[in-house]
Amino acid sequence: MGETTRDLSNFLANYFIEQGMEPAIAHFLNMLINVAIVFILWYVIHYITKKVLLQAYHSFTDKTENTFDDFLVQSNFPRYVSNIFPLLLLIFTVPVIFEDYPQLLEVFNKAVDIYIIILIVLICRSLLRTTNSYMKTHERYRDKPIESYTQVLMIIFWALGIIFIFSELTERSVVNFLISLGAASAIILFIFKDTILGFVASIQVSVNDIVRIGDWITFSKYGADGFVTEINLATVRVQNWDNTYTTIPTYYLTADSFQNWRGMQDSPGRRIKRSLYIKQNSIRYIDDKDIARFEEYNLVGQYIKERQQEINDYNQKTGANKKYLINGRHQTNLGVFRRYALSYLKSHPQINQDMTMMVRHLPPTTQGIPLEIYCFSKDKRWEYFEAITADIFDHLIAAIPYFDLQLFESPSGDDIIKSLKHLVKE
Repeated sequence: MGETTRDLSNFLANYFIEQGMEPAIAHFLNMLINVAIVFILWYVIHYITKKVLLQAYHSFTDKTENTFDDFLVQSNFPRYVSNIFPLLLLIFTVPVIFEDYPQLLEVFNKAVDIYIIILIVLICRSLLRTTNSYMKTHERYRDKPIESYTQVLMIIFWALGIIFIFSELTERSVVNFLISLGAASAIILFIFKDTILGFVASIQVSVNDIVRIGDWITFSKYGADGFVTEINLATVRVQNWDNTYTTIPTYYLTADSFQNWRGMQDSPGRRIKRSLYIKQNSIRYIDDKDIARFEEYNLVGQYIKERQQEINDYNQKTGANKKYLINGRHQTNLGVFRRYALSYLKSHPQINQDMTMMVRHLPPTTQGIPLEIYCFSKDKRWEYFEAITADIFDHLIAAIPYFDLQLFESPSGDDIIKSLKHLVKE
């Protein structure tokens, strides 16, 4: 079998020699052609194997009820395994081609060994990711720090892979390499401390998906507020809104707290959360005359009728004394306005109706009672978000006097002067 294979590999060389070509040139040209043929075959086998294996595996997973095999597909396990068969072709054919070129054969063997090491690490990583995803589907493992253990094992596998690759390149045993590395570790840690911290942080940022290029982050400690434009081993570069740049050490993205707005950008809405401060002495019960007036407001007319009917039934049932409004239940102008603001949000075309929406009271302050507007705009772009927010509050501020309410506003110097002039005239 070996002789037959060797004869086939030298077929072109013999033909070239018969045609009068120099033997050295003929064998070299024969080697190049054989390498091209083998790599074409490798590509074809790789393509066919990947297609056939993936299709067969998908057919298999569709017929099983277990989800573990589905997670194997998500982690690219079949794709990595499909690389084994084309690799066998190279292992059995290339040494025959490079038989007369020991230096090239040595380079090829090292490349194959390194490729095998990387492939094993990728397969192990795929199995770890699959196990991690599969265990998260079980209720008893959801509150367990499985991902942390998975990350540690991934780092160990990559570290072992790197050690074996260096051992292969330097032609030293793994034990001797580890001994040499241990002796030099103190000096390496001292000289490359920042680089090592950055490297570890880069792995954590990538594995945990903490930051991506294009994310909007806010890191107050470093004055960063803008989009991430670059992530490298040592630093993360942020373009701020004023078009300045801030450079943050990668390590501090894992050591300190910062705000990543990616969740907002990926969500179906951007939050609006602002308050109107209502003067407390402008809040009162409303009477029949106010009710008749408020019923003409389209957004709250039906609500006031239904609410008033409910209150009248309750007061009649409990025998409340109508002489004083404090007896029984009554509507207030602030309560009606709060309902009006909520109805306005529900009718606004730029507000996401499927997300949380409310108008609520916050604890009273020295500036009055905060009436908080809480909702989400459909458009998340900054300029449009601000325009939508301004449109909502423009309307509500203008509507407040229609409910006999007043907004709190600290007096300015002109207000004080006018009050003093008024007192002087009196």
